[in-house]
Amino acid sequence: METMQRKNSEMTTHALSQCVVCNGSIERTGKRSKLSSSLRYCSNACRQRAYRHRSKNSVIKVADSSRLLTRLSSFVGRSDELVELRRLLRSERLLTLTGPAGAGKSRLALELALREQRSGRREVVFAELGSLIRGDSVEQHVAALLASAVRDRTLLLVLDTCEHVLDECGQLLSELLPNHPEWRVLATSREPLRIPGEMLHSVTGLPLPDIHGERQHLSAYMQWASVRLFCERAQSVEPGFQITQENAEQIGRICARVDGLPLAIELAAGLVGTLPLVEIHDGLDDSMSLLNHGWRTSERRHQSLRAAFGWSYDLLTPAEQKVFRRVAVLPGGFGLDAAAAVHSEDRMAGSELRAILARLAMKSLITPCADPSNLSRFRMLEPVRCYGYERLHAEGEQEQVYDHFAGWLAELATPLQGTSIISSRTLERLKEEQENLRHALDWLSAGHDERQLLLAGALGMGATPGVRHHASPTTRQLISSVLERADTMSTYRSIALEGAAVQAVREGERDEAVHCVEQAVELERQGRRFPLLGRLMLLLSLLRELRGERTAALADLQEYLRISRRLDDELMTAVGLSHLARHCLYRGDLTRANKVIGRALPVLRTEALPVHSSAVLHTAGSLALEQNRLADAEKCFVELLQQATDDLSTTASALEGLAIIAVRKHQFERGLQLLAAALAVGPRFGDPASWWQVRVRAALTAAMQALPAKRSQQALALGRGLRPHQVVCHALGAERAPLADVNGSSLLSEREWDVIGLLMNGLTNRQIASRLFLSVRTVETHIRNIRTTLGLRSRAHLAAWAAQQDVRTDESGLALRPGPLCG
Repeated sequence: METMQRKNSEMTTHALSQCVVCNGSIERTGKRSKLSSSLRYCSNACRQRAYRHRSKNSVIKVADSSRLLTRLSSFVGRSDELVELRRLLRSERLLTLTGPAGAGKSRLALELALREQRSGRREVVFAELGSLIRGDSVEQHVAALLASAVRDRTLLLVLDTCEHVLDECGQLLSELLPNHPEWRVLATSREPLRIPGEMLHSVTGLPLPDIHGERQHLSAYMQWASVRLFCERAQSVEPGFQITQENAEQIGRICARVDGLPLAIELAAGLVGTLPLVEIHDGLDDSMSLLNHGWRTSERRHQSLRAAFGWSYDLLTPAEQKVFRRVAVLPGGFGLDAAAAVHSEDRMAGSELRAILARLAMKSLITPCADPSNLSRFRMLEPVRCYGYERLHAEGEQEQVYDHFAGWLAELATPLQGTSIISSRTLERLKEEQENLRHALDWLSAGHDERQLLLAGALGMGATPGVRHHASPTTRQLISSVLERADTMSTYRSIALEGAAVQAVREGERDEAVHCVEQAVELERQGRRFPLLGRLMLLLSLLRELRGERTAALADLQEYLRISRRLDDELMTAVGLSHLARHCLYRGDLTRANKVIGRALPVLRTEALPVHSSAVLHTAGSLALEQNRLADAEKCFVELLQQATDDLSTTASALEGLAIIAVRKHQFERGLQLLAAALAVGPRFGDPASWWQVRVRAALTAAMQALPAKRSQQALALGRGLRPHQVVCHALGAERAPLADVNGSSLLSEREWDVIGLLMNGLTNRQIASRLFLSVRTVETHIRNIRTTLGLRSRAHLAAWAAQQDVRTDESGLALRPGPLCG
């Protein structure tokens, strides 16, 4: 009997409900869950009263009063993301913001919810789940909030911090979304919820200024949201703080050290009243100890970086924790081979390791990044890596893991010792691992491990020219310190000397470079290690040639060729012959030069590194020019320009060759444009009085004499105004019309036109990036380049310019170009 009464009572509870406005009873039919109770009004009048109440009330219902205090801070940046997210909310039922700790997911979700509330478009309920522990009922927690909210059919439910209750959230939404098709759910989590219908939006660090390029003006730094956030938070603790031209670069470097993570930037800015900027930057080497004074009203996990990342670390399995802390020794990023190397004693299967890396990426603890070889590659944000390093030290695994790390890098660098011609793949790998090489050398510097000589040479051979490492020694200084402390009899010493010589050449210190190579040659002769000796003799020959010592350079080259014949190495011989052909050309022996280049060119075109094939192409083009075979010369210089990529010296030489051809064809304006562009692109190695530069100056003089002074100056100005990619585009369009003017539309690249077309159609930067399969930062760079090229101040001016030019778009939204693309 009691059982029957209890069932009747439950049926009554399900059958009756109250209007949320007037408390009048509403009879319901069918069973509904706790989340579905009290979702109707007893009349249209009550519905209208609820609407008026909602329009006046902009306070979001939240579970935690501290969340209201968070809104007292200003919201900086991410304006394009907010526009995109509001658009997505109109079409997507479930939108999840994912990203690492401290990326600002909760703050972005709150700002989005506030804007939706103010617009009157939706009633917003904000459920903070971070305070829940496993076993707590997410359904009851959310139901309590929904019961106290004024709701109608346009509800937005925000579930903040879901990563520790993913299963409960999945169960909740699986019940909620099908029953309420008009509702929208916005979730924040460090990993996806992985339920049907979920749309993911990755929240990363704020955009960063370029700290490796030329010094920028103050206004350029203030364009970056990361810098603006630092300044605003610094002024809240030190009202007199101002960004100046003197401290702007230091602020940019601080933001870059923490990868633009808003939480880390705010914590660093909070130290402004206590520490100078330079000490804040240097202290970021131990960011876990430095950045630990957050807002007192924030959740505990947001009061320090250690707590923020510890929250994520504690949610990992033991195997995931081990991989996470071990890959933290790889600051330059890593692929599967590097991750396996630091776990070599565990004999972990490659498939298992790959699966763990995928899960860590899903949990926002490592970030996938582009790899030139199309293999998977990841990196850790610097604050995350610092936490992983701290955990590695706490587990006592530091010595063992670093030894594996150094051994893996030494294995990559081993081909430097046993081959005369370094393969393209080896050099590419050494370039990829530059930061890892520097980090390993820093660890090895405390001892006398001879592997540091091998790694120092690898660093010197692969280092990218022009990249500055702030607050750290230059590559050349790092190699020099290794040479001073390492074993003078090590078999690896010659490789370190070779790396030092390469860096000395790049810095213009040719005498020092010759001195390093001569030491290495003597060591290799004593050890009778012929492959490396041959490579050193070729380098020594080139260095002597740069110093104008032609006879000594030819003697070194002949010794190199004798070694190549002894080793029976066809590729090595072809490289030597290409340089011998250049010597014959400079001496005026064109017949022999033709014969030698004919033997070398086919081999080097198919098998050699770009540096060797570039040299032979330049020689072949120069030889064709000397014999007035302009068509053959043009083919060589065009091919040289196409393969130059980032080598500015090769690009400039190819442009000079095309300029000489243009002048000989009486295309004087084009010749002047190309010569001016070549001068602006970058330096050329060589003596101004060299054979080649004599011919370049002769072409310049001939063109200047053939044109009126005003036209000559205009052509030179146009060439100087071109950017590198525009120069290449213009040079390869040999038969097209000359450029109209520096501010004209013909200076825009094809990709820049695509961006203009989509921008005219009202797309945001993120939408443009998605449409063109680019990153948002790349789109921002394109827009900045377009504005600079056209002399425009804003996106609005750019849109107005496109309208004046009567720019049309095709069906896909891409611009139909009004004139010649690249001149």
